[in-house]
Amino acid sequence: MKIQELTIGLKIRHPQYGVGIVKALNEQTAEIRFDDSTRTIEPDLSGVTPAEPTVSVSGLEMPLKQFVESTVQGTIDKLGFEKPDAVIENLGVRWHGGKLVLHPADATLQTKEVPLEIFFHKVVGVRNQLRVLEQKINAHEKLTDGEKVEMQQYITRCYGSLTTFNVLFKNKEDQF
Repeated sequence: MKIQELTIGLKIRHPQYGVGIVKALNEQTAEIRFDDSTRTIEPDLSGVTPAEPTVSVSGLEMPLKQFVESTVQGTIDKLGFEKPDAVIENLGVRWHGGKLVLHPADATLQTKEVPLEIFFHKVVGVRNQLRVLEQKINAHEKLTDGEKVEMQQYITRCYGSLTTFNVLFKNKEDQF
């Protein structure tokens, strides 16, 4: 491993000393803290290898924080998750602060009240998970087209069952 590939804090594996953490770097040597002691080694000659996953991104010029944030946001978007605040924004104004009340037929049982924001969040969560399932089915490499269509029909029926809750949505395009 070349000295240029090392960074302070990187875990490395040395053939003789085991796993250590890079503490300091010079032009040709690195100070590595191993379990038993701190040693100064020449990475080019000692046969050290990374002891943790690494990544190399070339041709990309942006701050690391921005890179990580955009990667995380892209992953969240791809999975179909939404921020809880964004979910509540989609709830119709007339429902804000409301509650869902369930009265059991048996009078000896207690009534259950659920804030509509929580209920709405769960309904939107079901919708998001259905979208992810739909994407996974469409991208599945071993399913035949016929099997994909059959599974899509089940998802469509689930969406149909959820249309009851369309009244909660502020915008028509967010409905089922």
